[in-house]
Amino acid sequence: MRILICEDSVLLREGLVRLLEHSGHAVVGAFADTAGVIDAVAAELPDLCILDVRMPPTFTDEGIRLALELRGTHPQLPVVVLSQYVEERYASDLIAGQGGAFGYLLKDRVADVADFVDALERIAGGATVLDPEVVAQLLTRRSRDAKMARLTARERTVLAALAEGRSNQAIAALLFLSEASVEKHITAIFQKLELEQDEFGDRRVLAAIAHLESAGGAHPADATQLPPQIGHTR
Repeated sequence: MRILICEDSVLLREGLVRLLEHSGHAVVGAFADTAGVIDAVAAELPDLCILDVRMPPTFTDEGIRLALELRGTHPQLPVVVLSQYVEERYASDLIAGQGGAFGYLLKDRVADVADFVDALERIAGGATVLDPEVVAQLLTRRSRDAKMARLTARERTVLAALAEGRSNQAIAALLFLSEASVEKHITAIFQKLELEQDEFGDRRVLAAIAHLESAGGAHPADATQLPPQIGHTR
């Protein structure tokens, strides 16, 4: 696939270029800031765009604003946001926003090359993938929500795995369950959360998280780094 990168760290940017090209993909642009990215996307029509959250000049939310703009102007373009820490308010904004396939990954995931490239390929193929730590924070923050409180511990685990973009088959293998059991858990989850089922498991869980977030009031302003709470093993 053809990938455009926007990352201010020269070491990570060049590392991503080499990693992706070594994996058989083409990098059609590598930017140190957001200037020119919109024009490059229009000219190159990449299959995937990777953006850092904090970019020059203020190193606050330039990457997020660019991601939201791209999801509005190019709704079919899969966008992957890389972040140093779990930044809940940004994740919530992107999840709730309109657009195509989407990923929110922590930068330390890049070290596991096979897993990282697999996540990018799944996102490019139409999946929505959230880093396990992002999922953990969003679910933990809503742990006292009336609807979320209806879920059993097993259903919460299945919900978290769904939010990582896993298929029913992958969830069954991860949790040592039958696919039939996974399907029953998913049905129960969306009945308890009062959400209609559709054919897209990852879309449903994003809708669930967005729904819970919208019912929860303001987001905290500070980023929080959490220890891994949900495994990322397939």
